[in-house]
Amino acid sequence: MYTAHPDRYADLPYRRTGRSGLKLPAISLGLWHNFGPDRPVETQRAILRRAFDLGVTHFDLANNYGPPPGAAESALGEFLKADFAAYRDELVISTKAGYLMWPGPYGEWGSRKYLLSSLDRSLARMGLDYVDIFYSHRPDPETPLEETMGALHSAVQQGKALYVGISNYSAEQTREAARILGELGTPLLIHQPRYSMLDRRPEEEGLLDALDELQVGSIVFSPLEQGLLSSRYLDGIPEDSRAASDSPFLNSDAVTADLVGKLRALDEIAKGRGQTLAQLALAWVLRGGRVTSALVGASSPQQIEDSVAATRNLDFDADELARIDEIVKP
Repeated sequence: MYTAHPDRYADLPYRRTGRSGLKLPAISLGLWHNFGPDRPVETQRAILRRAFDLGVTHFDLANNYGPPPGAAESALGEFLKADFAAYRDELVISTKAGYLMWPGPYGEWGSRKYLLSSLDRSLARMGLDYVDIFYSHRPDPETPLEETMGALHSAVQQGKALYVGISNYSAEQTREAARILGELGTPLLIHQPRYSMLDRRPEEEGLLDALDELQVGSIVFSPLEQGLLSSRYLDGIPEDSRAASDSPFLNSDAVTADLVGKLRALDEIAKGRGQTLAQLALAWVLRGGRVTSALVGASSPQQIEDSVAATRNLDFDADELARIDEIVKP
């Protein structure tokens, strides 16, 4: 029988999400690739328990997380029932729809039929009456944005989601989505973009400026750039790493001698701050409070502990920021 740690809210900072009343932990747990049947159940359970004990109240999913697709939601449903039923009101659980889930023309993208059908399936897998946040996982180039945002609005009206968000939308698309949702009466709560020291597109393409302007929150995925911004690649490519596998998300060609040199230089900055490279990377995206939360995956409880420890030092001086920019920018 699991009993949560009594001091779980003592250390991890929480940040208000845009102009809403919802606060998110600075570190959130993503159940992307470590919660399928290929991973030990006890390890999955230990990760979730340790995360919650440390104040990580936000578990982020999508319909296609696993593998196979749907497996992560099903796994979380079992853990919610066994361990977290008494703590449901302390948890923020989010899911998304947008990528391929079943055959035929109604199994992906942004139609009303797909989004609401997918949400029903997600709720059934997790054994929930509602999720806290429901996202459109990617913009649909063929479906009118009014239809996609209307489906998110309907999810709230039906009591199946408390808030709505978008992911992988451009700054211009985000402004339009926020406008449509505002007119419907369901504000856009949050955007989930990819952002890291090595991927500056949300800065360079104006997305962060748009979110500031709209007072919309942000939770960034891949802040460790698929593990590149960790100690694993400081000496090249380990045999058991993602880059050494056939992963479509990171391949060995990305780990060049030039990149390894940059990682080593960043690691020296991290050491000077009393942090690991991964902690530096998390602190960097969270600097200044512009990002609401950093989304991390974990294959062990220790990884969650290390990520949460990054929040003990989120301040950077001008020299540190300039050195980081000099290292990573072309």
